[in-house]
Amino acid sequence: MSYYASNSRSRQYDRSSRPSRSYQNNQRRSRGAPKKEYINPDRFISSAKQVDKVVYIPKNTFDDFAINPLIKRNLLAKGFSEPSSIQDQTIPVALSGRDVIGIADTGTGKTAAFGIPILQAAMTSDARALIIAPTRELAQQIEVELESLSKGSNMRSAVLIGGSSMGFQLRQLRARPQLVIGTPGRIKDHIKRGTLRLENFKFVVLDEVDRMLDMGFINDVSSILESLHAERQSFFFSATMNRKVSQLIETFAKEPITISVKTGETGENINQDIVRVTSGSSKISVLHDILIDNQVVKVIIFDDTQRAVESLSQELVTRGFKADAIHGGKSQGQRQRSLSKFKQNEVTILVATDVAARGIDVSDITHVINYSTPQSYSDYVHRIGRTGRAGKIGHALTFIS
Repeated sequence: MSYYASNSRSRQYDRSSRPSRSYQNNQRRSRGAPKKEYINPDRFISSAKQVDKVVYIPKNTFDDFAINPLIKRNLLAKGFSEPSSIQDQTIPVALSGRDVIGIADTGTGKTAAFGIPILQAAMTSDARALIIAPTRELAQQIEVELESLSKGSNMRSAVLIGGSSMGFQLRQLRARPQLVIGTPGRIKDHIKRGTLRLENFKFVVLDEVDRMLDMGFINDVSSILESLHAERQSFFFSATMNRKVSQLIETFAKEPITISVKTGETGENINQDIVRVTSGSSKISVLHDILIDNQVVKVIIFDDTQRAVESLSQELVTRGFKADAIHGGKSQGQRQRSLSKFKQNEVTILVATDVAARGIDVSDITHVINYSTPQSYSDYVHRIGRTGRAGKIGHALTFIS
């Protein structure tokens, strides 16, 4: 009998012994860190629903679009003949010059949706584009995707992210790249240094706007947008449309066309449950028992701090698990190597701070484990969204003291 079958009753939240509203404050919290939002443990419990995949029938093929034959050849080489829903609806609008608001989840083909029109403009004129992403990992994924779409065109790009060589970034910028991709903080650094001037950039993309604003980048993003050419084409992509996102778009977009391809809520196809750790029991022992279950194949474990992540990762390695750690204190090279090993199954457990909840696209993660409770429910949704991808059922467990 599996761990899930034999321990299901003991893991369920006991409604007769509901913890006080301060239960999360008993969990480890670094000095000076913001107080965690109270989240009713009931919100961590939900059975997965098998969401029927809606088959989208595109109105166009890539051949129908007025784009450079080189881009079409590269799409064909990647095995793409028909656009996804977001691509089919966005590309014609974008090629006409309109601003676009795209409401779509990760994994729907957003990068090509904004990338193809931008590459077309860059290949036919001296147009330059700024693409802003919330995390280093997402910025690099975008750069790789656009490089594959523009292969053979001598398109130049610069990736401006923290944790990587400033000298290398300066050399990229001196080459006057058509594409500049980066995170808000590092882009702002280059603007302040005078090494990046945005007056001549006529295209801007904000990818995962909601996450960017959740991470506190609203002022940086607004400042960057104000530095761009007044006559520009803007693309705003977001999984959700909340008040902060709407206000930003209203300020900086010009008569945008909204395209929504949302098919459901994050978490619908994820089995969510809690793991109660009582006083006197060993939290690491409970985690160990979960990880040795055969159903737990590939997992991300979230903890609060860089130090906690490193400590837990080392403890798991000592116990014989193939584990590694990823957090903001590591250099970009170290983070890339850890993520690469995880993708290639050289390690099957990735212990992470919330940096890994944003911008990591690994389709075969079976489980997400919240070893510490998230800062907010929004962070919880981002965390568990790492599993249950590509139409699969995922699993999320949250430890409760």
